[in-house]
Amino acid sequence: MIALLDYGAGNLRSVEKALRFVGGDVELVQSPDGTKDAAAVVLPGVGAFDDCVNAMQRQELLAASREFIKTGRPFLGICVGYQAMFERSEEFDSRAAGMGLFEGSVVRFPAAQGLKVPQIGWNQIEIVQPDCPLFEGVENGSHVYFVHSFYPQPEDDSIAACRTTYGVEFASAIWRDNVYATQFHPEKSQKVGLTILENFVKLA
Repeated sequence: MIALLDYGAGNLRSVEKALRFVGGDVELVQSPDGTKDAAAVVLPGVGAFDDCVNAMQRQELLAASREFIKTGRPFLGICVGYQAMFERSEEFDSRAAGMGLFEGSVVRFPAAQGLKVPQIGWNQIEIVQPDCPLFEGVENGSHVYFVHSFYPQPEDDSIAACRTTYGVEFASAIWRDNVYATQFHPEKSQKVGLTILENFVKLA
């Protein structure tokens, strides 16, 4: 069973539908008990960093996620679910503390680049860790779907699994041990996204 953390994220149903489509046995989970017997956990997210982190804190899902990751079972964060893995965010002068799995902060795209913020639409990924299980069967340079104004800046560049350029280059996905995360939305990324989700389901 794959536990899909339900803390009120707007894209929950689309992630659930995509995971089921590629063969995932998915259960919506609102409390720590729901993660204990899960083979894998997915943390989805759209919206603000603080809203995500505070809702998870209220439902005791932040601590449950940390404990789950310690077991070595696969954990996937999507969009704000990826950002929540870091220590802090600059979004709206955020006061919330993220999971702190990785050192670094979540920063806004620089307005000086003359680009529209948020980034909404398709962009390319440069796969920099070809051994990452999520990207098995995914061509380098594939297009995936983004909706975000902020992006994580990991202090350890080696965790980047792929990179994307939108005014600045950023880690659009990361991988370390059993932890995976994407800034893009695999559930909205058509065939490429479904391949990525299917690869995650296989890990479970």
